Amino acid sequence: MDAGILIPILVPLGMFAMIFGIFYIRNRERMAMIEKGMDPREHKPHPAPWQNLKWGLLLIGSGLGLFVAYILDRTAFTATQDENEALYFGLVAVFGGFGLVISYVIEKKELYANYKTSGNLIVFKSEQKGGREETGNENQ
Repeated sequence: MDAGILIPILVPLGMFAMIFGIFYIRNRERMAMIEKGMDPREHKPHPAPWQNLKWGLLLIGSGLGLFVAYILDRTAFTATQDENEALYFGLVAVFGGFGLVISYVIEKKELYANYKTSGNLIVFKSEQKGGREETGNENQ
């Protein structure tokens, strides 16, 4: 069969299936919340600042890796210019990993600073459940 015939049929079907799946899963989640006695209108997703930091640093690291790979490809590896695809993948992974390590260091430093200021009581402000702050006491 010709692929030109299948694409106009399969793309709208795939889009419909994706949208239907999203609404179906959302409805199932709401029904499960109602069965457990929760109000689905009160449950709203909370912002996750650490997740945004991770993604931001990962993308910055990946972009920096692509840039360094491009510079190396055009300057240091000019003789084998068409055979350096692995250089791009490797440097994207390395710099993306550096971005994630930097994210980990920042998160750990902030968590340690929160721990020192609050004594034995640790308050996780980014992980809220049901609109309340989750606290944990290490002495209990």
